[in-house]
Amino acid sequence: MEVQFTPDQQAKLSRLATAQGRAAEALVQEAVERLFGYDEWFSHEVDKGLAAAEKGEFVEHEDVRRIIETRYPG
Repeated sequence: MEVQFTPDQQAKLSRLATAQGRAAEALVQEAVERLFGYDEWFSHEVDKGLAAAEKGEFVEHEDVRRIIETRYPG
């Protein structure tokens, strides 16, 4: 498989690889692994949310507002 990068993406990748003293290919492989991990986590969280909703377990609007205001004040 080949992946084509724009010149801007290639330049950013090269700068990052140089700054970290790593091969660009290693950074790309790591990024792909992170994507897979995130996708697996996200799917699991969606399934948990759907299961909770099916059981009638919901978060009240005011609770959601409080959570958001706590995490993102201002």
